[in-house]
Amino acid sequence: METQARAHGAQALEPAAAAPAPAAGTQAPLEQLRGALPDFARDLRLNLGSVLTPEGSPGLSERQIWAVALASAIAVRNPACTRAVEAAARVHLDEAHLNAARTAAAIMGMNNVYYRFLHLVEDADYQRLPARLRMNALGTPGIDRRDFELLALAVSAINACGMCIGSHERKLRAEGVGREAIQSAVRIAAVLHAVAGVVDYTGG
Repeated sequence: METQARAHGAQALEPAAAAPAPAAGTQAPLEQLRGALPDFARDLRLNLGSVLTPEGSPGLSERQIWAVALASAIAVRNPACTRAVEAAARVHLDEAHLNAARTAAAIMGMNNVYYRFLHLVEDADYQRLPARLRMNALGTPGIDRRDFELLALAVSAINACGMCIGSHERKLRAEGVGREAIQSAVRIAAVLHAVAGVVDYTGG
């Protein structure tokens, strides 16, 4: 997969009375999303509150958590979920990481379908054909490559591409990212995927 892709290829502020207000305002849509989950999805409500914190996603920085969350929220294709997570993510991410999350969801949405086909078709001749798909974003993601690999892995998990999951997991491990961090990224993806399904079902 990687061979084909290449071929084609702060210093803390002083406490101020007004400082908490922006965070509270932008967190509101996410809290509304959690609150709208019905009782049969109570576990999802609790998990959504947990995995988006450093304590609930060990091995990941706050920035990584929210970048993974945004990429995952875009990948699950539920507008209410995407809007709520993006509003909250803006508190934690600069423009480069916001764009990287969007890019990961976009490029992996294509790659996951293509490479899942290569995996499932069970005909090695297809793997020898050039992909003829532009994948430049994989080489120039605009953020640390390890962070982008986490985003790509999370989206690949949502889109169920075994070949992509294996490829990105191996790259992360080769770069020294621990299994706990990798698991945390996938846990975020899993929760958001499930939340989006419930929101779809309930008409949110």
